Amino acid sequence: MRVTENLSELRTIRRALPGVFGLIPTMGALHEGHASLIRRARLECDHVGVSIFVNPTQFVPGEDLSKYPRTIEKDLALLGSLGVDAVWTPTPEVMYPDGYQTWIAVDKVSRPLEGAHRPGHFCGVATVVTKLLHSFTPDRAYFGQKDAQQVAVLRRMVADLNFSVELVVCPIVREPDGLAMSSRNAYLGPQERNAATVLYRALSAAKARFDAGERGAEALRDAVGEMIAAEPLVTAQYVSVADPDTLEELPEAASGALLSLAACVGETRLIDNILL
Repeated sequence: MRVTENLSELRTIRRALPGVFGLIPTMGALHEGHASLIRRARLECDHVGVSIFVNPTQFVPGEDLSKYPRTIEKDLALLGSLGVDAVWTPTPEVMYPDGYQTWIAVDKVSRPLEGAHRPGHFCGVATVVTKLLHSFTPDRAYFGQKDAQQVAVLRRMVADLNFSVELVVCPIVREPDGLAMSSRNAYLGPQERNAATVLYRALSAAKARFDAGERGAEALRDAVGEMIAAEPLVTAQYVSVADPDTLEELPEAASGALLSLAACVGETRLIDNILL
């Protein structure tokens, strides 16, 4: 496994890896969710690369950039055990050198949900992913379904800008009690960790109502919101029933609709979703 923070060295490493190349962009603090993406890429690609970069431009004012978990030695050990070929660990100065002034903005699909609560977030995401795709030139890039709006934004960007890359979206990996794996779960204290299970339980309860025939989006949103409201340590920010590609809210839920939420568990903000 070759590891570098230098862009020109990364490109030299990449040129020496012929065949189908898969990329997994990450911000580090790796967990089983990331590992599942890497294993999928290993099955489908000749070579696999991973980026580890805590991207400052996707954090909005007041968020947790300074305390975001950074576990580089542990991460590299895991990547080595998973058979990763190349790892890029750029610094902010490498990614955004002096004089940097180019940004990627994906319009409508970035506006609702996370975009409404975290203005500018998806501009940072789209920009850094563009730079990673240009730097690694992968044939496939792997992302998790947990970040459903990010997936929608990146799909739109890849289509609009004619990127020659296939986006592969992999299922959410969950803890045994249903909590979606996330690097931010490390912030949760024991009581908060237990309370956080209400997120998936609420989504699952609404999905059960959908499977039983309920199609009213408002009723499904209310089912999620009421269950979360009963947990005193958790405050919902939004509950959405939307088209998975456009993220436009649906008056009636249909098969394939995206049921998603964001909530604060104590001071930790978590997201989750389920496809109906």
